[in-house]
Amino acid sequence: MPFPDDVFRHTPALRDRITPPDVSEMRFGLDRFDELDAQAKVEGWPPGWRMEHDAREANRNAVLSERLDRGLWVFAYGSLIWDPAVHVEEYRYGNLMGWHRSFCMRLEGGRGTHDQPGLMAALDEGGQCNGVVFRIPAELVDRETQFMWRREMFSGSYRPVFFDIATPQGSVEALTFVMDRSNRRYMPNLPEDEAARMIAFAEGGHGPNFEYLDSLVRHLDELGIADQNMRQLHALAVAYRGKKKTDGLEFC
Repeated sequence: MPFPDDVFRHTPALRDRITPPDVSEMRFGLDRFDELDAQAKVEGWPPGWRMEHDAREANRNAVLSERLDRGLWVFAYGSLIWDPAVHVEEYRYGNLMGWHRSFCMRLEGGRGTHDQPGLMAALDEGGQCNGVVFRIPAELVDRETQFMWRREMFSGSYRPVFFDIATPQGSVEALTFVMDRSNRRYMPNLPEDEAARMIAFAEGGHGPNFEYLDSLVRHLDELGIADQNMRQLHALAVAYRGKKKTDGLEFC
């Protein structure tokens, strides 16, 4: 069995909907960086597109200073919910006040290009966000967070911080990856209509940007996590794609 029975005691709807870490494509080693470095060279990604290994590890140790020997809660608002790629011993539903999901991170590779960039979801300031928190057991924190940092801090566009997350079982302090507003990929105050247009038509080596948004909204709905703003953004992107098909429109 991929997870112990009691992992989902507070969140039974998540049972059988979470990707086991041992089969997750997001649980990757350093060889994955070599593959993407080669892809970056072919596609002409900008210099410094990802964090160097030493810098990433230094960031992890600084953020988790004095926390590597105790259980670690992590707040998940996107694919970390259903594909955490780490070993977890408890899930809860959680709510973070003061931050919201936002497609505010520019994508120039993967699901976008330099000529037609896409967008990726992050947490930006304002509002509130429904998601989940999961707990990594103390004896696994050092090992499992190495996998998490490779994934979440790949490009260095997030800022790992700790927030109090409200859960039905009580508040917990959880590691949360939010948008780094000083990063060059941050796109503040992007109108919703413009974000929908970018997502509708951007496409890169990993496929259409729309598939990312579509997967996010579908998973949130399946898991019973409400986010009306994401549904509205999805509807606008669908409308743009439909208009292109019927009118033969092209956008840059």
